Amino acid sequence: MLDLLQLVAGLAILLGGGEMMVRGASALARLLGVSPLVIGLTVVAFGTSAPELAVNGLAALQNNAELSFGNIIGSNIANIALILGCMALVRPLDIESSVVSREIPMMLLATAAVLVLGTDRIRGSAEGYDRYDALILLLFFSVFLYYTLAEVLRRRTTDPLFTQARQLGHPTRLKSVVGSLLLMAGGLAALSGGAQITVNAAVSLAEALEVPSVLVGLTLVAFGTSLPELATSLVAVRRGQVELAVGNVVGSNLFNLLVVLAVTALLRPIPLPANGHFDLGVMALLSVALLLVSHSHGRRIVRVEAALLLTIYVSYILRRVAIS
Repeated sequence: MLDLLQLVAGLAILLGGGEMMVRGASALARLLGVSPLVIGLTVVAFGTSAPELAVNGLAALQNNAELSFGNIIGSNIANIALILGCMALVRPLDIESSVVSREIPMMLLATAAVLVLGTDRIRGSAEGYDRYDALILLLFFSVFLYYTLAEVLRRRTTDPLFTQARQLGHPTRLKSVVGSLLLMAGGLAALSGGAQITVNAAVSLAEALEVPSVLVGLTLVAFGTSLPELATSLVAVRRGQVELAVGNVVGSNLFNLLVVLAVTALLRPIPLPANGHFDLGVMALLSVALLLVSHSHGRRIVRVEAALLLTIYVSYILRRVAIS
């Protein structure tokens, strides 16, 4: 129970640190004259994935690769099956936006790259992710970011991502560079401390329950670090911007695969854990499922499809516990 409480406390500190970090960085970028569009597409995107990055970075440094793998893949599974499923169960999600039609194919491409690199079908080395794989993933991300920026700038009058980025580019109005830097420093400190508490609690919890740490990463830690995406998406739904809520989830999955996984592998190679093929397969299945439901029922995720996504998530968790 104490380990579980520490895990909850660590996740809460992580979420607060991510919020402070994105507000400080956004304010600093604004003071330096950076375009709100660039802020929205980069700083804000980083902010929602900062908890995953902090936890994975520390786990890599502590040589706990299973927790890193579980957090990344588990977060992506939870984003699609749990978060989108819950949101669409409450209110059907329209996904007619060009944001989703652009990003879902890219997410599928990133998923395919992670599958191929993880199983080492190219170089024939040990299964997992090393520094060469990390560089390839970062190259994919640079291409994605360039393409997204160019496409949004070309269609700034019609692309909803431009409006979203402009709105999210000014989350705070600090009046000085010093204030922005202090807020960023506080956010970094909270991320560091929260990551330390979360990783230690997750490892202790896994040992107490006598389960692999990858299972804790795939479930509790993955759900906790996905809370920023859930909060951002719920705000978008409340404002009637349901297509942007879906875009936020897809964008977060892209960031997790192409940046968080890459940075973690740069710090320390991540071998594929036991049953890792199963986890990657479920993530790929859900990515394809999202593509399919995005073209059904008039490009809307309806409640029946939401229930199916939630059923897949619950079945996956039960199966994962059974085989661990």
